[in-house]
Amino acid sequence: MTELVEKLYRTSDLTDGELKALIEADSEDVAELLRRRADEVRRLHYGKKVFLRGLIEVSSYCKNDCLYCGIRRSNRDADRYRLTREQIMLCAESGYELGFRTFVMQGGEDSFFTDDFMCGVIAELREKYPDCAITLSLGERSYDSYKRMKAAGADRYLLRHEAADGELYASLHPSEMSLAHRKQCLYDLRSLGYQVGAGFMVGAPRQTTDHLIADLRFLQELKPQMIGIGPFVPHHSTPFADEKGGTLALTLRLLGILRLMFPRVLLPATTALGTIAPNGRELGLQTGCNVVMPNLSPVDVRKKYELYDNKICTGEEAAECRTCLQRRIEAAGYEVAVERGDCIE
Repeated sequence: MTELVEKLYRTSDLTDGELKALIEADSEDVAELLRRRADEVRRLHYGKKVFLRGLIEVSSYCKNDCLYCGIRRSNRDADRYRLTREQIMLCAESGYELGFRTFVMQGGEDSFFTDDFMCGVIAELREKYPDCAITLSLGERSYDSYKRMKAAGADRYLLRHEAADGELYASLHPSEMSLAHRKQCLYDLRSLGYQVGAGFMVGAPRQTTDHLIADLRFLQELKPQMIGIGPFVPHHSTPFADEKGGTLALTLRLLGILRLMFPRVLLPATTALGTIAPNGRELGLQTGCNVVMPNLSPVDVRKKYELYDNKICTGEEAAECRTCLQRRIEAAGYEVAVERGDCIE
């Protein structure tokens, strides 16, 4: 099986059968070789740099009813909030002082955050922090909405496709949502000149290896600048509360595969990795990841943005989180880069 790792390292691609074998390989030797090769490739293109993205969770309201999500509209126990424009700017001010050069405004699909509101916030951030990247993660919006926010100064947009197989996607989402529309949004974003992030859950209910291969093939077609994956972690107030979560071993295998398939992509070590294992994010960094997204949101709202159970770092101040992360990143053998951290195309 190690020969498949070497082939992927040399060619950045495998057949479906070879990918299936590698994804399912439960071998410490394979895992270690995949880790070493993935780390070698990320160091070739990005050195030891780890890029920090300051996450500002702007709203826990959402019109959607995704079956796996803690802020789905049917969750009557969710503690809802919205940040004001002033609160968002204060989060950015704090983040800039701490060395963040990318701000990520993330939230549920909340109609309160109109194009006028978002374009005003984006324009103010662009004026105050011209050396920073502005990233949005606000779900599915119209082409005109994406266009207006790009013109206002947004640089990047994160929209995980979640599942590239139509049947699996339908089993995870309400009937009014469609994979075709999700994909169209991603292609619209690319056509408008955004740096685009896509990605999927690992270990989602009913997910098979063939589904994961479909995800990898879709990403090859889309060619995003950032790929975000993380283990599925259940939330107690969803239909999937009793489902088994994704495993660390499988997630790390897929991170290594992604780094070798997409040598220059920006690959985050997600919060969900740290949720399922104390050293999960460090292991992700050692398996090809080069991005970490600490939280800049006000401490009093972090627990309210509960997409899944046991989310880490919900009680830390931004400065505490930044200091802790830097120590852990350096202990893992890498260094924090105070820069925008754009994808090398």
